Amino acid sequence: MGIRNTLRKWTAYQQTVRELASLDNRQLNDLGISRADINRIARDHVSQL
Repeated sequence: MGIRNTLRKWTAYQQTVRELASLDNRQLNDLGISRADINRIARDHVSQL
């Protein structure tokens, strides 16, 4: 894995975490996720890139 790919994945991970963390608990609940799921969801998203 090259440095560009690693940086792209890190950026995508951080953006996903930031966007999900900005939602309130009701919005997260509407999506069927909890705050504890945010990091896992971000990791799963990045692994698909």
